[in-house]
Amino acid sequence: MTARGQLFVIAAPSGAGKTSLVRALMEHQPSLQFSVSYTTRKQRDTEVAGRDYFFVDRAEFQRMIAAGEFLEHAQVFDNYYGTSRAQVESLLAAGSNVLLEIDWQGARQIRAAMPECRSVFILPPSRAALEMRLRGRGTDSAEVIARRLRDSIADMSHWKEFDYVVVNDDFERATAELELIVTTEAPQLRRERPELQPLIHHLIDTESP
Repeated sequence: MTARGQLFVIAAPSGAGKTSLVRALMEHQPSLQFSVSYTTRKQRDTEVAGRDYFFVDRAEFQRMIAAGEFLEHAQVFDNYYGTSRAQVESLLAAGSNVLLEIDWQGARQIRAAMPECRSVFILPPSRAALEMRLRGRGTDSAEVIARRLRDSIADMSHWKEFDYVVVNDDFERATAELELIVTTEAPQLRRERPELQPLIHHLIDTESP
């Protein structure tokens, strides 16, 4: 009988570099299966349908919600995102380790449905680095960037709901830490480690510059 796979959930505020880290992790750990989310967001020029997301309209997304086809779903900014229940269950049952790249709302739903999952939250090294990354995309207006920054700070307040925290201050090191989490218990990366506290205070304190 095939042993059931392990589910890993990775979340981060917008601009923390989550997508790049996940791609690097998948290259280093090719046996990991990536669960492709559904979204109503418009497809970007660099994205491939079926690889980055399954792009659907709002009517189809609402139909899938009503049919109970999502393991989790959430509205992020002005768009909807969701994870296919059948896709994840099929991969886990086949013995594959599965990676979900979602937001904190979705992660909360996943933990409720599958408490055995391991969850990881990725943080930027500073508020300034977060803003620089958001501006560096070159795809959003100043107004949208300002809103994304406010929302990202709010998102970071949920860091303690996750099992592990990785700080993306050095890309190679952050990738290596994600590898440790998906291959070992990695107690040194648990959210309880005291050295995280000064960074957390700086990132989510609204009075900070």
